[in-house]
Amino acid sequence: MLSALGRNLELSLNDLAKYPFVPKAAEYVKSLDLRISELTDPYLERVLRRAEARIEAAILYGSKNTQETIDDSETDDVEIPSFPIAVMMVGSSRDSQFKRRFALAEAKRASSLLKSEDERKIAAIARIFRWKIRSEKRAFGALVYDFTLHFSDYLRNAAYIQDAKWKLVNRLMLEGEVYLSRVEAGRLLEEEVRRQIETRLNIEVGQLSKNITERVDKLKHLFLETKGKAQFDEMPAETIIEAFPPCIRELYNAAPSGLHMSHIGRFALASFLLNSGMPVEAVIEHFRPTSDFSEKMTRYQVEHIAGVRGSRNKYVPPRCDTLRTHGICLGADDLCRGVKHPLTYYKRRIRTMKTQTGTAAPQRE
Repeated sequence: MLSALGRNLELSLNDLAKYPFVPKAAEYVKSLDLRISELTDPYLERVLRRAEARIEAAILYGSKNTQETIDDSETDDVEIPSFPIAVMMVGSSRDSQFKRRFALAEAKRASSLLKSEDERKIAAIARIFRWKIRSEKRAFGALVYDFTLHFSDYLRNAAYIQDAKWKLVNRLMLEGEVYLSRVEAGRLLEEEVRRQIETRLNIEVGQLSKNITERVDKLKHLFLETKGKAQFDEMPAETIIEAFPPCIRELYNAAPSGLHMSHIGRFALASFLLNSGMPVEAVIEHFRPTSDFSEKMTRYQVEHIAGVRGSRNKYVPPRCDTLRTHGICLGADDLCRGVKHPLTYYKRRIRTMKTQTGTAAPQRE
């Protein structure tokens, strides 16, 4: 049974600006009677610019810097309607990856804001999603909880979180209710918000004005330019060869020896080196000793992978399961266990090296 916690709490305009996915925000936007065809109006132009800015923030910062999607200098009457217009713009892109990135960034934004809210506000937001939640301040040993949540609501959201601590067998549950801290409740709400926004983004969008279409095209191009980078942020500025995973190390050593390399082997190595920070020219030179080296073809392929020609989309290496399928995964070590991508291995290995030595000095080619 849903507790009265948050049942009668009224959300202010500032709350609607922070959580624009709630139904009351939609009612507020409807009351404004915005007409997209009149975006030459100075007020509506401000709304459109803010919508564009929050999409740019989702592309550039994603889930890493949620505060970049919050504009405290903007007024609520601009911030609130900027969300549905941003949804309309992203939805019109018809790019599923673009949609997922925007939905995740907005969900992370909400989760970040919820961390500073009290229990009544969190419960009020949760009630919108029909959660069976109630306040339950209780300590079990060193663990302190703020809420209980019905296990069905818990499972619906925890299933998307890839961390063993969220498995139901690892949670405290009494009489069908799972105990949660405020932060944990916010994390589960993040999943609810993400799915709701993704649903909205998949609604068919009608014909848009040329002004908006041009902005959407520009944002789509920005997304394509950053797509490879967005998947693996915070890579070192220079290549650290000692941190290469076994499969990449094997390919890296094979190229200078003049041995023939398969197409997927070449792609995996080139894309890995480029994402690890190695310059295009250095990657091309590394392939020069291969038996069938062609300056023109190699340059074209490397520059295409780097995103400086062709689709302008920077590519990342194939996942580990793909590399295994093609016989590229050789000599897996202990760190490979649980790793699904060679760049994930690379980042973890660098962290380990820093812990052991205090620094991970890059070894240049």
